[in-house]
Amino acid sequence: MNNKVDLDSRKDLLKVAAIGIVKRLRKNGFSALFAGGCVRDMLMGCIPEDYDIATDARPDDIINIFKRTVPIGIHFGVVLVMENDFEFEVATFRSDGTYSDGRHPDTVTFCDARGDALRRDFTINGMFYDPIEDRHFDYVGGEDDLKACLIKAIGDPLERFDEDRLRMIRAVRFACRFDFKIEYQTSEAIKKFHDKILTVSRERIRDEFRKALTGPNPDKSIKMLDDLGLLHEILPEVTAMKGVAQPENFHPEGDVFIHTLLTLTKLAEGRKATDTIEEHHFASNDPGKKKLYGSWELAMAVLLHDIGKPVTFEISDRIRFNNHDSVGAKMAEKICERLRMSNAEKERITWLVKMHLYLRHAQEMRLSKLKRLFAHEGYLELAELYKVDSLASTANLDDYNFCQRMFEELREEEIKPDPLITGNDLIALGLRPGPIFSIILDAIKDEQLEQKITTKEDALEKAKELAVLQTFSER
Repeated sequence: MNNKVDLDSRKDLLKVAAIGIVKRLRKNGFSALFAGGCVRDMLMGCIPEDYDIATDARPDDIINIFKRTVPIGIHFGVVLVMENDFEFEVATFRSDGTYSDGRHPDTVTFCDARGDALRRDFTINGMFYDPIEDRHFDYVGGEDDLKACLIKAIGDPLERFDEDRLRMIRAVRFACRFDFKIEYQTSEAIKKFHDKILTVSRERIRDEFRKALTGPNPDKSIKMLDDLGLLHEILPEVTAMKGVAQPENFHPEGDVFIHTLLTLTKLAEGRKATDTIEEHHFASNDPGKKKLYGSWELAMAVLLHDIGKPVTFEISDRIRFNNHDSVGAKMAEKICERLRMSNAEKERITWLVKMHLYLRHAQEMRLSKLKRLFAHEGYLELAELYKVDSLASTANLDDYNFCQRMFEELREEEIKPDPLITGNDLIALGLRPGPIFSIILDAIKDEQLEQKITTKEDALEKAKELAVLQTFSER
């Protein structure tokens, strides 16, 4: 309960601080309104997580009025104002000129609220709210589109998407976040412009795609991106899975693409179940679960876990995809590099794709092998990937349930015990440092994990035996 109280208290303080900025601007003779997403969220009955403020004050005025500011986009009239440990974007009402780079306007003209609304992306994001007089200002029909559950571009959709092509993915993200439809003219404009999406930087595509894939409906996001032609431009490896047949006894759900969408559906169901627990119990009983379902690396691994299947497809005694996990991992690595992901993100996603079948036959694994797996930082993500993969095919969770029971029963010191001996101990035995050290230490760690060796003395004796055997085998 304390977590929910703290969160609600923070949101209350955030709103109070935002209203304080509006009041301060008005006290200095300027108009000021809440703008964009926070207005949309309030009309939908949600508490905003941030507030943007639009004003007729110029950037220099804003900087002079507030003590702590950062001119993050001063040429576009945007100043970051920091109040009570919160950050707010305060932007001067503006209309935009042409967008020759497909991202930023070449020129801006400061104007009034109506003119500012007309340069925004979608009608539901183009409204304003006066928190002092409790009045809404809607110059673009955003409130009607909210009621109709529509994502609709402001003005000519072709012009809006030509100004910033990333808005095409944003349309999909908002539609799937709110479970809305994209208005016909807007969706037709995306279909016409879809092949221009790669004129946007890979970093911006990655960031927008991340929001879609970690949102409430990742399966619908991928399906909608595919229907609009965007998915083939961003991830042709994923669209290549369409029509790739699978053995019906293992995959009664259909081809590889259908299976992948279904795994994303199962991932989304897990997220929603966690949200429901949090809603009813005020705070999640397991904060790590919330973090797990929000993992970008897990979501990408779920999407990419079978991308190796189209290139490894063969028919012998039945349909087979030999080594598709290893092939897919190499493909995933290239995708991560193409989307300019960090090395840590790339390594985790690649590992998950390569290991996505690893829990099969877990009940026959040696205890040491299981413990090494449990000790890996990515184990919980791997287990969840295996779970949704299984739910989207045979629905057999025997190996998953076995691993989870073992993982929960074992103490951390059993999974990650301190080493009984180190390389220094081997040197003290008279051994020369070299590859033999790794062989001996790994073998002893396995026996320690199997609980066959429990003391340093036993480990040293085993090390002597292994050293003799290794020396003999090399002769």
